[in-house]
Order: sequence, then C-alpha cells, then structure tokens
Amino acid sequence: MSEEKKQPETSGGPPGPSAAQPAAPEAATAKAETPGSALTGATAQAAEPAPAPPGLSVPNERELAAWNEQVRRRMRQKSRRSFLGLAAGFAAGFGVWEWLTSRREIDGLPWPFRKTLETNEQLARDYFRTRRLAPTFTADRIGADRVNGDEGLEDEIDVAAWKLQLEGLAAQDGPLTLGLDAIQKLPRLEMITELKCIEGWSVVVKWAGARFTDFMRAYPPKTRSGAPFSFDHPEDLPPYVGMATPDGGYYVGLDMESMLHPQTLLCYEMNGSPLSDEHGAPLRLVIPVKYGVKNIKRIGSIRYSTRRPADYWAEQGYDWYIGL
Repeated sequence: MSEEKKQPETSGGPPGPSAAQPAAPEAATAKAETPGSALTGATAQAAEPAPAPPGLSVPNERELAAWNEQVRRRMRQKSRRSFLGLAAGFAAGFGVWEWLTSRREIDGLPWPFRKTLETNEQLARDYFRTRRLAPTFTADRIGADRVNGDEGLEDEIDVAAWKLQLEGLAAQDGPLTLGLDAIQKLPRLEMITELKCIEGWSVVVKWAGARFTDFMRAYPPKTRSGAPFSFDHPEDLPPYVGMATPDGGYYVGLDMESMLHPQTLLCYEMNGSPLSDEHGAPLRLVIPVKYGVKNIKRIGSIRYSTRRPADYWAEQGYDWYIGL
C-alpha cells in the first residue's frame, strides 16, 4: 500500500524560512548605504569649529591686536636704546684713546703706556731666575736659515780687522780693545735653542761661543763699592750692559740679571759655521731669555754701566726689557 506525499500548504499561517529569503538583499542594501551617510555627517561636523577646552578663553581680537602693538613698541624702544648705548660706548672709548695718546711722552711713548710697560718689566724681573733655562733641542729640530733685521749692518765690514771696544772695566779707566781671538780663547759652549722674534715667528738654531759670565771673569767690571769683582755679590755689580754696532746704527740696553744667565753667549758660530755678514759676523749676542731684537748682531762695543743704556727699539715705543 503506497503512501501519498503531502504537498506543503502555500496559504495561511506564517511564512517559513524559505519564504523569508527574498527579503535579505533589501536589508543588505539598506545597510550598505549607511557608511556613506555616516561620512557625510562626519564632514559636516569637521566644518564646524571645535569648542574651546574647558577653562581656556579665546582672546578678543582687539585685545590681541593691542598686545601685539605693545610688543612691537617695546622692541623699537630696545633697538633705539641698544644703538644709543653702542654709540655712547664708542664715544667713550674714542675719548679715552684720545686722552691716552695725547699725554706727554717718556722715551717716545705717552706716559700711560710707558708706565704700563715698566710695570710689566717689574713683574717679569721678579719672575726671572738665572737657574731657569730656556728649552734646548736636538739637532734634527734645527730650522731653515732665516734673516731678519739689518739695522747697523749697512756698511761692509772687514772681519779680519774687526775690534771690540770694552768700557767700564775694573782694571782701567779707558776702553780696552779686543780681537775675536780673545773671545775664542774663552771656554766654548754649544747649544741649540729657539730664537723668537717679536713679530711672531721663531727658529731653532745651533749656536757656539763664550758665556758672557766667562767673559766677565776674564774682563771684570768696576763694582759699585769698589770692592773686587765677585759673582757672590751680584748686587755690587753694575746693573746694566750696553752694546752697539761698530757704526752705532743699532744699540741695545740689557739688565745684568739677564746677562748673567748661563745661556747668554757672545756667539761667533751658527749652525756649525762662522757667522755670515747678515747674521752679525764676526760676533753677536745670543740671549734666549729675550726676544730677537735684543740679540744684537755685529757687536762693536760693550759697556758696563750704572745707568740704563739707550735702546734702539725702546726709543721707537717698544718695551725696554722685552723678556720672555
């Protein structure tokens, strides 16, 4: 006996799940339109000014303009004050310079500058010690030959006929005349030191000659007290030494303390050879505790003195002492 399959009823009662399927696309379409509408709303909100955070007030436009104008006015006032201050400082500096340079001169220099140099000299002399040596160097540090300064060297010289005049001796009142051989008989010293020019350059040189202290032992000066010469009483020695070229065109004044320094030489050789004419043949002074202007070339005379000797560059306004 066969069973008959019943057909589902199409009318009456609520629709089943299969009947609800056609409505789903419409719902999806409605949901798809939602992002577009949300974006439009966000754009509209962005166009509106954001409200000020709580506790922060928006400045009034008139008040802001007044404040900016006040800042600009203060800046203009400060600029004027700065300019006036600069102008006043310049005028004061110019006035001081005019006053300084118009003072009476001492040895070719307005006295305020000369007194300043003299103060520097006193400080340098207090600092100076004969046991404090200038630096020495090895032979590989010797520099290239350099010539500078020809004051007192303009005339040609016959080295063989050259003579040294020595004044202020204890043994005699008049000058003593010496030849180069008298200097070369003294104990010989070689040293490599640095010659420093007041212009700012320097060169390492090998020198050979006699210490000035050995020269003084051989030819002692007249002491202040008249007692016999002795290095044990430096205060009894004449305080100065003057030197000049044979023609008198160049001359230096030197303090006795510096002349007693163990590296102060009467030099007749330079870098292993006799002095050339441009370097002061046949005899020059080498004094490493002084600038090059004191290292006189071609010495023609030496004078022990109780009075400060004249000095070529001091008369041009430079420091008389010129120590390192």
